[in-house]
Amino acid sequence: MINGELKNKIDGIWNVFWSGGISNPLEVIEQITYLLFLRRLDDLHTLEENKSARLKRPMERRVFPEGKDPKGRPYEDLRWSHFKNFTSAEMFTVVDEHVFPFLRTLGGDDSTYAKHMEGARFTIPTPSMLSKAVDLLDSVPMENRDTKGDLYEYMLGKIASAGQNGQFRTPRHIIRLMVELTAPQPTDIICDPACGTAGFLVAAGEYLREYHPNILHDERLKQHFHYGMFHGFDFDNVMLRIGSMNMLLHGVENPDIRYRDSLAQENSSDEEAYTLVLANPPFAGSLDYENTAKDLLQIVKTKKTELLFVALFMRLLKPGGRAAVIVPDGVLFGSSKAHKELRRMLVEEQKLDAIVSLPGGVFKPYAGVSTAILLFTKTNSGGTDNVWFYDMQADGWSLDDKRSPLLDEEKLGPVPSTELTEEDHVKNNLPDVLARWQERNNNELKRARTEQSFCVPKADIAAQGYDLSLNRYKEVVHEDVEHRTPKGILESLAKLEAEIQTGMKELEEMLG
Repeated sequence: MINGELKNKIDGIWNVFWSGGISNPLEVIEQITYLLFLRRLDDLHTLEENKSARLKRPMERRVFPEGKDPKGRPYEDLRWSHFKNFTSAEMFTVVDEHVFPFLRTLGGDDSTYAKHMEGARFTIPTPSMLSKAVDLLDSVPMENRDTKGDLYEYMLGKIASAGQNGQFRTPRHIIRLMVELTAPQPTDIICDPACGTAGFLVAAGEYLREYHPNILHDERLKQHFHYGMFHGFDFDNVMLRIGSMNMLLHGVENPDIRYRDSLAQENSSDEEAYTLVLANPPFAGSLDYENTAKDLLQIVKTKKTELLFVALFMRLLKPGGRAAVIVPDGVLFGSSKAHKELRRMLVEEQKLDAIVSLPGGVFKPYAGVSTAILLFTKTNSGGTDNVWFYDMQADGWSLDDKRSPLLDEEKLGPVPSTELTEEDHVKNNLPDVLARWQERNNNELKRARTEQSFCVPKADIAAQGYDLSLNRYKEVVHEDVEHRTPKGILESLAKLEAEIQTGMKELEEMLG
């Protein structure tokens, strides 16, 4: 966790951009991402130099070539450690005219990060602004993986507070809950087909480091972790740059973060390629049949993106693979033929594990839409006996546009460091969701439908036309309230009236 001093430094960098006229938070993040990448390139080059000097051998892999660039500037000047010492004007010239053209040619080294730098645009408008940003970034410690990952996440949080460009950023505590519910394993192949800033993939990586610390000591698992485990797709190039940098700063060397419209016809090649899907895809209305993958339309004939994404999750998973995905409530009770058929398939042909209903304000300030977490396992042979429902009322944060924390930091999230009291539980249900989920095949089966969580047999769901909305099955307890009879109320009023009259007479007598 980063401290207040580091946060102040990051806020200072942010303010330099805002006061300099770059107010779009995505553009600020993008420019900072480029600068962080330049700093990393220099660190990698220095590492190779040190290795070469230690072994007394020529450098095996130079990031910056020997000699001069096409405009006659020595490549050495393009290194962070060199240009940071230049005057503001010279630094600006070097970065604008030499460093960024060089960045755009880096795609040849096959790394995810270099590939996403191909379209790099330098938009910092003045030498003084660049100089301030470089000075501030240079003073931020980037040696520790946890620190730099947290720093980047802190910066990404500013996208949420700004809420511009329709970019939905899933709250990190909801992502953490979904990762905890699915418990990623060291051999999993994880996919987010609409990855954005790669929040789900980062959280899955952090979970594995915490619960499976040996993963980076076993050479086979380590190779898988860095090169084969994480797959994220998006069709926004800015998000791809930010997402891949987020993974890099969290210590994943070469994740598969690619440009892809996951619902499009040309991207239907990775059927049954993944063992875990974590996602909160954009549910943006309808698509044309012509532009939608035909195999998805074979699963469910619809133009609605929210249904097509659920069909996509089923297609992407290997048999035995599991998914935790956020869906709008309409998916759970929609009455169209496509809605019903998709839900029938989840219940009858796959193993639908759970529906966790989220509070209405969880995506504020973007939208107040009602959503739920859908958890299922792909079996292609059914297996649903009971579906576990949880009615989440509070996630630890206010459900208005401010989304302020309701508890101290150590009591927030699904795995708080301090045990919650009954009073705390009213404000943060996440630890309870996790605890009851573990009991879904045992004690949870005995719970009444009046409680916050309960299980519903498959037959009951089928009888309700595969409606999966929690309110369809939750039972409400009505309390008996005793009211006074009208006659009794009239008698009381008459008594009060008599007292008032008596008091008034006494008052008249006192006044003479």
